[in-house]
Amino acid sequence: MLSDKLNPFINRYNELSELLSSPDITSDIKRMTALSKEQSSLLPIVEKAKEYKSIIKQIAETKEMLGDPEMIDMAKEELKELEPQIPLIEESIKLLLLPKDQNDDRNIIVELRAGAGGDEAAIFVGDLFDAYTRYAEVKGWKVELLSTSPSDAGGFKEVIALIKGDQVYSRLKYEGGIHRVQRVPETESQGRVHTSAITVAVMPEVDDVEVVINENDLKIDVMRSSGCGGQSVNTTDSAVRITHLPTGLVVTNQDQKSQHKNKEKAMKVLKARLYDLEMQEAQSKDSEARLAQVGSGDRSGRIRTYNYPQNRMSDHRITLTLYRLNEIMNGGLLDEVIEPLITDHQAKIVEAAGL
Repeated sequence: MLSDKLNPFINRYNELSELLSSPDITSDIKRMTALSKEQSSLLPIVEKAKEYKSIIKQIAETKEMLGDPEMIDMAKEELKELEPQIPLIEESIKLLLLPKDQNDDRNIIVELRAGAGGDEAAIFVGDLFDAYTRYAEVKGWKVELLSTSPSDAGGFKEVIALIKGDQVYSRLKYEGGIHRVQRVPETESQGRVHTSAITVAVMPEVDDVEVVINENDLKIDVMRSSGCGGQSVNTTDSAVRITHLPTGLVVTNQDQKSQHKNKEKAMKVLKARLYDLEMQEAQSKDSEARLAQVGSGDRSGRIRTYNYPQNRMSDHRITLTLYRLNEIMNGGLLDEVIEPLITDHQAKIVEAAGL
């Protein structure tokens, strides 16, 4: 029974309450902070559990009244109000019982790269990044550009940015994959629709303690920064290219005039990529978890199509089609796509967990 699964949470919450009132704990700030954090994380499910048990008890007591002819009508009315609440609370509890993604609270590093389609793909990199920026504004997040590689015809061959704020990874982790765009280029005189594609990678930001890199594993090259067409951006050797020898990962940064800042930003991206690599390897070992992870960051599959002539956005993972492409892209309304993805993701995990 679901009710039995809730008892350990209530017992642990009560145990923590006793511990936190102990003089031994109040004198140990570090342990008190850890226990308080654990108790806070348990509070939502404990409150729901108590509500659930209370309603079950009320239903049982009300059903006993059905045997009294004078009380039967009132009992039936009360049951009409109480019984429909059970499935609603059970659904809420199932979601609270789901294992929490350890990265959900993190900031992210997002990388957008032009793929098939040449200039059109590069232009769409800029368009999609603008859409993410507008969405970040709606959410109250901050966007910091780490690296850009402009295209000759406008747009970008690549954009790498840090997005900081509350629960950023929990929402944007669903953006990893191949995004396909269909529209008529401005240079197309015959009005034909062209199809191009870009790749998006979403990686949790990590700190220095979580990913330790041996300096001997790095090859660092310093070079002159260059802009579109190869013209000099500045006269100092400030651009930095870092190669992680064990994995072959290469990160280049030239956006800042300071070599130190370029190296700092390149290292931030490299650490995120190494952490992301570890996550991908861990997930691939657990096939069930992999199947349940809509936001696993698998960049090999086409996840979404943006059809501008039809004002249509389609997400292929959940067969979602919205005829509000312009409004979503220009108005920061990505939640219209992200919310259904989260719901589908949660449903799959609930099913896999047998809740």
